[in-house]
Amino acid sequence: MIKMDGIVKKFGTQTVLSDVSFEAKQGEIFGLLGRSGAGKTTIINILTNQLKPDSGSHKISVSSYETGLMLDEDGLYDRLTCLDNLHVFADIYGIPHKNSSEVLEKVGLENAAKKAVSQLSKGMRQRLALARAILHKPKVLFLDEPTSGLDPNTAQGIHKLIQGLQKQGTTIFLTTHNMDEAVKLCNHVLLLHKGKIVEQGIPTEICERHNATKTVPDLEAVFIKMTGEGLS
Repeated sequence: MIKMDGIVKKFGTQTVLSDVSFEAKQGEIFGLLGRSGAGKTTIINILTNQLKPDSGSHKISVSSYETGLMLDEDGLYDRLTCLDNLHVFADIYGIPHKNSSEVLEKVGLENAAKKAVSQLSKGMRQRLALARAILHKPKVLFLDEPTSGLDPNTAQGIHKLIQGLQKQGTTIFLTTHNMDEAVKLCNHVLLLHKGKIVEQGIPTEICERHNATKTVPDLEAVFIKMTGEGLS
């Protein structure tokens, strides 16, 4: 469903991605893990055609209309209400306004429908950005650190929503620096360090390959072992 092959990207003299290759299958949650600055957002920007690589190829097996995107910068309209924010994008996608109300309920913001975005907490903004990303029922969903900075209860609610979307057949590409989140949600993960892949596979199998803790998958320990650095 999502594929990169030998991607290289430079900004000036700095190489930010070096020979990045992977494949995410249909219907799975694919996790991209790494420290801030590792190149995670750059990979999403290339996959969604916001950046061009210097070499290599990439492919998503659906049209751009069938993809959803949630980035760290939410791009919401502060002066508009939650509902009106979604109506704007419903008009862009050419879908009924009733979808806006339905998706607000799905992310638990039905009681904030008439509230201006400027009055929302960070967690509520995150949920509204997610609502916008899934408004048109995309087949592929890109989530760039969707729970960063959120309290555990709010993060857990977003986790449940992500898992529900996967059950409906959505392929989800998730970036995070939270190892527990990756183990809980992801079918496959890729560990990225300074623009290079250091490991990839099923979380439990990665841990077993590197003799990490067998009872609880400890990807943090694997990452430290391979790079000499933690994720935070």
